Amino acid sequence: MRDALSGVRHPRGADIVSLGLLSGLSIDGDMVRFAIEVEPDSAARMEPLRKAAEDAVRRIPGVRSVTAVLTSHRAAARERAGAPAAPARPAAVQRPGAKLEIPGVRSLVAVASGKGGVGKSTVAVNLALGLAANGRKTGLLDADIYGPSVPRMLALAGRPTTRDGKLIVPLERHGVRAMSMGLLVPEETPMIWRGPMVMGAIEQLLRDVAWGELDVLVIDLPPGTGDAQLTISQRAPLTGAVIVSTPQDIALQDARKGLNMFRRVDVPVIGIIENMSYFICPHCGERSEIFGHGGARREAERLGVEFLGEVALDSRIRETSDSGRPIVVSEPQGPHAATFRDIARRVWDKIEAVLEERARTAPRFVIE
Repeated sequence: MRDALSGVRHPRGADIVSLGLLSGLSIDGDMVRFAIEVEPDSAARMEPLRKAAEDAVRRIPGVRSVTAVLTSHRAAARERAGAPAAPARPAAVQRPGAKLEIPGVRSLVAVASGKGGVGKSTVAVNLALGLAANGRKTGLLDADIYGPSVPRMLALAGRPTTRDGKLIVPLERHGVRAMSMGLLVPEETPMIWRGPMVMGAIEQLLRDVAWGELDVLVIDLPPGTGDAQLTISQRAPLTGAVIVSTPQDIALQDARKGLNMFRRVDVPVIGIIENMSYFICPHCGERSEIFGHGGARREAERLGVEFLGEVALDSRIRETSDSGRPIVVSEPQGPHAATFRDIARRVWDKIEAVLEERARTAPRFVIE
């Protein structure tokens, strides 16, 4: 492996191995992952180097999958070159390179939450199915590397295939094309990866999947505002983000952090969804607001973003997701499916508004 990488030359002339720029090399069967240390402000210029290293390892017999990422985690390149250390910059405002190109995909929407336990993945899956039910060509990317749940919620089984040895073909269920790290590793296998490896895996899921022609790709982010969220916010050409929260103050406090992160990296916030908004007793029909009610709507008004809707706390939503037939497809005539389709309609309206605004403000070139 190192012999192959020794043939990859850095712009300074020497190879990346002798310069000590290689880190995090791991081999898992036919899957190889590693990182290349670069200066914090040179990531865009070093993209050809990353690609060359990835190609060099891919040519090794028996290697099926390669993930190479650029990282400035130790600022090693600058130190070894004898240059003074670059001043630290806040991670939330770094621009580590050009946006990835995802051919055929008109729009990308990230579904995020500031904390775990708010039902974000359940909302993301049903939102994707709602968009598909409304006639949109939809894809779903499970970007939660540590805890992928989309395969179980969509009853996806088997490993994805590849047509040309480069692009992975996503699986399809209920009219939605889906991809998840959970399809590439056994369900019980823990992902014990550091930040650069997570970032590389997410980039590969975006870059090396044959999504085809899609109106919208829904990206189910892990909770919080860490490496995965920043990677997608900075590298994926996001059309916007949807924030999921429950009504109580502690959840809204974390949701506010997630919303502000997207604003810091210039990603439009499409709106907020209040999940577990209320509970209807299946026996007596009495309504209970277990976690409070209306907090997300008030927060949306305070922050100047759209309130997209409220989803009930109902065992049927949980049961159908656990069984691999989410409520939108298992009970399409029911009230919960109608709620998700209505939220999906609101999300699509906002997507179209963002795309139209970008088209109006895009630079025009006149050739005479």
